[in-house]
Amino acid sequence: MKIKKNWLLLLVVLMAVALVFTACASSEKPEDTEVATPENPVIRLSTTTSVNDSGLLSYLQPYFEEDTGYTLEITSNGTGAAIALGQSGDADCLLVHAKAAEEEFINAGYGVERIPFMYNYFVIVGPESDPAGVADCATAAEAFEAIANKGSEFVSRGDDSGTHKAELKIWTSVNIDPTGKTWYVSSGSGMGATLNQASERLAYCLTDKATYLANSANLDLKILLAESEDMKNTYSMIAVNPDKWPDTNIDGSNAFIEWMTGDKATDLIAEFGVKEYSEPLFFVIDNQK
Repeated sequence: MKIKKNWLLLLVVLMAVALVFTACASSEKPEDTEVATPENPVIRLSTTTSVNDSGLLSYLQPYFEEDTGYTLEITSNGTGAAIALGQSGDADCLLVHAKAAEEEFINAGYGVERIPFMYNYFVIVGPESDPAGVADCATAAEAFEAIANKGSEFVSRGDDSGTHKAELKIWTSVNIDPTGKTWYVSSGSGMGATLNQASERLAYCLTDKATYLANSANLDLKILLAESEDMKNTYSMIAVNPDKWPDTNIDGSNAFIEWMTGDKATDLIAEFGVKEYSEPLFFVIDNQK
């Protein structure tokens, strides 16, 4: 009988100990899953207006900041001005779309490496009446010739942006210099403002498709020529060289580039615009997957 009482006493003690451990375990705080704030948390990103005006960066920014602990400080200009901020040391990373200017930036020692990661297409938009017959053209070069021959009004960004550089390249390919022509208008503005001006004047305009679609509800312009081979528009990222500017946040730049070329960002980019326009606004370059 004494043995039985001892076993009962031992069982009670064990149960009490188990309850204490259970209570302690349940009172423990869950493991902290917040991302640690980096030592230098601000990344100065200098980018082109077409990426910003399309809404892509504001769509991606909260995901990036939540995943990495960094904060993006975004400045949006035409590509020429965006690259100039890297040259002056006033940016840590570039996101731009003018290959020749990007390569010149790197060759001069200002950038580490050009990382092409996505593309979309330039399109030619204009009034539904299409007086120059752009919709019947096969290429942008053919369309520009038709616009010049008809003397139809054309609004250019005229701001040394990637879009402006692409436009000038097309004019050069057909040996036409539109400067000073009565039908050629230079807005000196970003893509959104240039589209608004073209819409008000019922004029033709070269634009990236993403910015046009993001603003199309407020424009009296239609896409008349889309996705011809001479209108592919590739976007690249470049970390500013810390050897040129020692205060550059190179760790932040590398973190941004790594995240933007990772699976999560590429999936988000592929989804951007599909719900609203039934098609993506940007396409990830295959070798990034």
